[in-house]
Amino acid sequence: MKKENIVLIGMPGCGKSTVGVVLAKMLGYRFMDSDLLIQESENRLLSEIIEQDGLNGFNAIENKINASINVKRSVIATGGSVVYGQEAMEHLKEIGVIVYIRLPYEKIRKRLGNLAKRGVAIQKNQTLKDLYNERVPLYEKYADVIIDESSMDISQTASLIKEKYDDYKQR
Repeated sequence: MKKENIVLIGMPGCGKSTVGVVLAKMLGYRFMDSDLLIQESENRLLSEIIEQDGLNGFNAIENKINASINVKRSVIATGGSVVYGQEAMEHLKEIGVIVYIRLPYEKIRKRLGNLAKRGVAIQKNQTLKDLYNERVPLYEKYADVIIDESSMDISQTASLIKEKYDDYKQR
């Protein structure tokens, strides 16, 4: 299968879903939020899954569901913890161009409210800064394209991703 999708990865609060909707409209693609797929398949909120199944249980569910996504011409916004699932990331890399939306820690911290209510997969003893430092190398490892959106608005970010995606397809 050709890389006919764009897969957005990055920290919670970096704008994957918001930018993804705008980008999908620009491209005439379908938009998919993998967190919503997880909630739908489990019939529970992300926060409930984490609370009831623990982080490892949540990560296993997230990995399984993301590894089974089978779409074309779609923009897929993933949960921030998708990079912990090796099978999911290998599959997503096969079916799409992986775009890491990078935002500095301070901006992420300001955008995020209550982490538990948001369903952020974080260990009890871990700070948001710890989580950020742990995940950034994983985002960079899997990314085909890195977009630094710190000085851009939503439409500028979506336009830049579209441009980079078009360039990527020309290779």
